[in-house]
Amino acid sequence: MTAKKTLFAAAAGLTTGALLLRRLTAHDTEPADQDRWLVVTVQRDPGEVQRDRLPAPLQGFGDRIETRITLAPGDRGTEIAARFRQPQPEATHSVSARISGDDPRQDLRVALREAKALLETGEVMRADAPSTTHDTPGGKLIGLLSRRAGGEGVL
Repeated sequence: MTAKKTLFAAAAGLTTGALLLRRLTAHDTEPADQDRWLVVTVQRDPGEVQRDRLPAPLQGFGDRIETRITLAPGDRGTEIAARFRQPQPEATHSVSARISGDDPRQDLRVALREAKALLETGEVMRADAPSTTHDTPGGKLIGLLSRRAGGEGVL
């Protein structure tokens, strides 16, 4: 190996190590996940959304969550924010818990989206069951991704 390649490999290794160290130390300064507010914007006036009359999906959590209702930026409706009052067990924050659907934050995300739908339209839209299409390999993949998106909010 030439001196130039050795120098390049060493620089690449140092850069990778520095980025990894930065990421590991930055994680310690971020707020804990249970302290983060999960928020949806509802196309309703703030006066129409009341904390004591939230839709059933959020009421099901009872006193386990705290909610905050504020005016959305730019007068674009109302923001409903929710978070757990008590820290959740650390095991529920793992990647495997998220994939398997055992992360309680996923249930709260789903409840917020369903509450948004109920406040805006009066119903929660569901896909046809059973579906009207044939199961193909591509369709199975989309179905798997869609089920995962239900808890995370994104595909």
